[in-house]
Amino acid sequence: MKKIFNIQEENKNSERLVEAIKHDIRKYIKRERSKALPKDFGFWDFECRFGQTSQSVVSVHSAQLSAELDKALSEKWDACYVEIIAKPAQKPQTTSKVEGK
Repeated sequence: MKKIFNIQEENKNSERLVEAIKHDIRKYIKRERSKALPKDFGFWDFECRFGQTSQSVVSVHSAQLSAELDKALSEKWDACYVEIIAKPAQKPQTTSKVEGK
């Protein structure tokens, strides 16, 4: 998903627009998570970027998108750019064996 969302529109409440954007993002992530995983992968990971324009993006965690949208609303941005790319991932292997026992 690579999309520019308008935050300030004439005759529309900006807070409601931001809530609609958050809903679209959650819906997209839920849809991507329900897709079948490739063999040997454990879960879907999301590479997210957020910014005022596509040239001024910053990498953020998917859980931080909501906070970034609230921040954009408080700073009165006209629009924001959201990029979310789903990629399959695996849990890192950890060794929890205690030697000597």
